[in-house]
Amino acid sequence: MSDLYIERIAEVRQRFASRLDARIEDIACAMQHHSYDSGIDAIALAHRQAHGLCGVGATLGLVGTGKAARSIEQMLLAAVNAGRELTDDELPLLRDGIELLRNTAIAEIAAVH
Repeated sequence: MSDLYIERIAEVRQRFASRLDARIEDIACAMQHHSYDSGIDAIALAHRQAHGLCGVGATLGLVGTGKAARSIEQMLLAAVNAGRELTDDELPLLRDGIELLRNTAIAEIAAVH
């Protein structure tokens, strides 16, 4: 690979990493909405954020981050497709998934720097 390509990928990875915490926080906010309409909207936003992390993470060499985001994305997609909020059983799974996503992202970003 050319040096220019490697430099560009590093720049994109750095931009991705700089926004990653905010995107994970958007996903976490889905758990905090209690009215039906705002809850559905928050879940849809969280799904879009998780979906975006899935492919981009893996493309930038953050494979574990992409996998952790994929499990969150699939859970949120089920709620989005059903037009419902997260169930009481899904909330702790989402919380655990977000923690795994954060920890994995931190570890992978540290490893590439």
